[in-house]
Amino acid sequence: MAAVLKGSFYLLGRYRKHVDLVHVSARHMSSKTQVGFVGLGNMGNPMAKNLLKHGYPVVATDVFPEFCKEVQELGAQIVDNPAEVADKADRIITMLPSSPNVIDVYTGPNGILKKVKKGSLLIDSSTIDPAVSKEMAAAAEKQGAVFMDAPVSGGVGAASSGNLTFMVGGAEEEFNAAKELLTCMGANIVYCGQVGTGQAAKICNNMLLAIGMIGTSETMNLGIRLGLDPKLLAKILNMSSGRCWSSDTYNPVPGVMEGVPSGNNYQGGFGTQLMAKDLGLAQNTATNTKTPVPLGSLAHQIYRMMCARGYANKDFSSVFQFLREEESQ
Repeated sequence: MAAVLKGSFYLLGRYRKHVDLVHVSARHMSSKTQVGFVGLGNMGNPMAKNLLKHGYPVVATDVFPEFCKEVQELGAQIVDNPAEVADKADRIITMLPSSPNVIDVYTGPNGILKKVKKGSLLIDSSTIDPAVSKEMAAAAEKQGAVFMDAPVSGGVGAASSGNLTFMVGGAEEEFNAAKELLTCMGANIVYCGQVGTGQAAKICNNMLLAIGMIGTSETMNLGIRLGLDPKLLAKILNMSSGRCWSSDTYNPVPGVMEGVPSGNNYQGGFGTQLMAKDLGLAQNTATNTKTPVPLGSLAHQIYRMMCARGYANKDFSSVFQFLREEESQ
């Protein structure tokens, strides 16, 4: 009798273990349901590719059909507009250039909210005005969907390698659901608070980035004018208190570092026009909150001048080249 009972408990244990494994497997497989992606530009393209690499079926669209070709070849389904994406997926990521683009993609005539399913999770990784993020969250809530802002830092290189930093704003109880997708594309996923706080963190980061890049460019230019070898000067800065990301990772002087835009005629990377846009967002929020940002304001003026002088599509580190041309005039 004891042997029979022992055998029964053994079989029951095996059965329970099997059921547990089936449940885990089912949860894993269910999490691999289709993900929507809108915006396949310099950042969105590698982000969508990383979702595909992690086994997520992707349905995507972009206003420029030619941008869809690479992800389509990797297995993504391409549709005509954001509404069709929302019709096929209940988790959607958007990566767009500006606030007006986000408003159109979500609330326009062919926008996501036209066909969004109740309970859908909408993650916007664009860098936009925090007030617009709050507006989109309110509009999504009326449709029974959840909107979170999750702008990124790291640039095209980090987007390609899956090492982006995501700054996430939204309902805390939805953070883990967002994190499941974002970890496929990023190494650091940081919860910042309610909707709009992700954008606030990103705007502050980019204002500091612009100020630091201008400072690094001025410093390198001065040192070169004083007869210092640029590689030697960069080495000294990077072992001293002046060290910063713009000097040790993304140096703006051609020939100092390999694999950065300054070594490729400032092609690729993060465009001057986009930096000017982000600095404009910082200025708006600073004005609204009555926050003094004198260096941020000067940085905004410099990058706007660069856009007017033909640098709009060059990487923002081309401010070094801009300063060199200014001194020769």
